[in-house]
Amino acid sequence: MSVAPPCTTTEELTAFARDIRVGSLQTIAHAGLGHVGGDFSAADVLAVLYGAILRVDPQAPDWPERDRFVMSKGHAAASLYTALALRGFFHAEELATFAGPDSRLGGHPNRRKTPGVETNTGPLGHGLPVAAGMAKGAALQGAAWRTYVIVGDGEMQEGSNWEAIMFAAHQGLANLTLIVDRNRLQQGAGTEETNGLDPLDEKLRAFGWDTVVVDGHDIAVVRAAIEAPRDGRPRALVAEAVKGKGVSFMENLAAWHHKVPSPEQVEQALAELTGASA
Repeated sequence: MSVAPPCTTTEELTAFARDIRVGSLQTIAHAGLGHVGGDFSAADVLAVLYGAILRVDPQAPDWPERDRFVMSKGHAAASLYTALALRGFFHAEELATFAGPDSRLGGHPNRRKTPGVETNTGPLGHGLPVAAGMAKGAALQGAAWRTYVIVGDGEMQEGSNWEAIMFAAHQGLANLTLIVDRNRLQQGAGTEETNGLDPLDEKLRAFGWDTVVVDGHDIAVVRAAIEAPRDGRPRALVAEAVKGKGVSFMENLAAWHHKVPSPEQVEQALAELTGASA
């Protein structure tokens, strides 16, 4: 059974994150739809999880002892699918079917269709409650597997998340890790303009979570924060991130929440991501 994560060094994880961005960009450009800005802001965290943390078997996606991962910000499906393909859950060629008729790779993740997807996401505020339930189930069974979830910072405005945060702390779910993709932009505007979240880390601590603020693009720091010893509480990472990270004309612009690059923009973005000459 192939459960060992494939990357051991920061250099390998950095290359993995680059490949997630490149694959996401090409997938979205081919389909003519997607959420490239949020895909790119979460790519480094996804690389750490699928490259170094998660105990999974791509040949047996339903292996009972696998770690569980939930992409609560389901609109970032292209980055999740790319990570899954690179990890071996299905062939990378299938990414070209994204959001197409009868494709297993829908615009939002569907656990009944896509190998490696643990729960359907898209309606924001649902992923963390489901992940908390998974973690509680593992605790009741005395199982060793862990649950990890990425949420968008905009969806932290949903009350369902705060109910799950309260529940997880009360239950002492030290097997649960929450990673907030804190890119400070949601559809159409900044989070602090829409419904302010700061100080997000202090709020999570007040709810009883072991909380740390990290640079969401510093792969070594993200990995260390996830792997650090637990103290009986669920852990939260507020991962400060940049929407559209890695592409100069996308970074920190709300317009790239839901926008498809032109062929010329794809060419420029690929050049920036790979370091090739434009």
